[in-house]
Amino acid sequence: MQTRKLGRSGLKLTTLGLGTWAIGGPWLFGWGPQDDEASLNTIHAALDGGINWIDTAAVYGLGHAETVVGRAIKGRRDGLVVATKCGLIWDDLRRVTGHLRPDSVRAECENSLRRLDIDVIDLYQIHWPNPDEQIEFAWEELARLKEEGKIRHAGVSNFNVDQMKRLQNIMPIDSLQPPYSMLRREVEREILPFSAENEIGVVAYAPMQNGLLTGKFTEKTIAQLPEDDFRKTKNPEFQPPRLQANLEFVEALRPLSEKAGLTPAQFAVAWTLRRPEVTSAIVGMRAPAQAAPLLPAADARIDEGILEKVASLLEERDEKVRNAS
Repeated sequence: MQTRKLGRSGLKLTTLGLGTWAIGGPWLFGWGPQDDEASLNTIHAALDGGINWIDTAAVYGLGHAETVVGRAIKGRRDGLVVATKCGLIWDDLRRVTGHLRPDSVRAECENSLRRLDIDVIDLYQIHWPNPDEQIEFAWEELARLKEEGKIRHAGVSNFNVDQMKRLQNIMPIDSLQPPYSMLRREVEREILPFSAENEIGVVAYAPMQNGLLTGKFTEKTIAQLPEDDFRKTKNPEFQPPRLQANLEFVEALRPLSEKAGLTPAQFAVAWTLRRPEVTSAIVGMRAPAQAAPLLPAADARIDEGILEKVASLLEERDEKVRNAS
């Protein structure tokens, strides 16, 4: 599997990274129940397939995803890049809030190191710029954690250009983790060009739009998702008025992915990786059998003629969404 350099950091990441959002199990933005043994086997299958980095976050399953990742990577730390995030904390009632005070960030880092059972975090990211007025304080603390050797590199997630500019004078940003898929293309306007100009590596999350672009969903199967799966109740792409336009787009996309010799899931990921600014695409997996079918996306190339047809389909989809709103 090919690797790409992550901005100025010197890290070389495989073009696929393993996402562990669903592996965390139930929480406010969880994906429903998840079996830990399946999670462990999934992580091993992804690493065995050549993926060299894992992305997780303290808040995924309220600490549970990090614990599972820590168990899975025991004895496999060499050459593995571990990325996690801070900035979202929870209380005894499982209520999640954003906190970026230096003392909170430091405590989160220590807790993540303990749960992951590692000595240093390779890439530590501010999960959300919330509250906005505290992002400089949090970034200064990440600089201190880097000096102390608790983290190797520092990045941000879900930040806009103005927010990144505010941090650059404190310490250069190594990476940005934004949402990016065929259905979420906002980053193409300003964020990707800014990242390229400032040598900020981009690790895109949700390239398959939380599974919607895999072609496996219908209105019926979405209705059958567990009640605690956030896609069913909180994700606008899975709900009217956007859902019908999205499902029609996915069906129209199917023959194009076949022409490219890819499955819909592989096609969705390869489309995201076509941009030179994107270092890696984070692909979520919940079962070992999901690993091997996704791996070909890492090195896939999509013909320009097919990409032009995708752009046309996206214009039609966007018009349907506007008309339905």
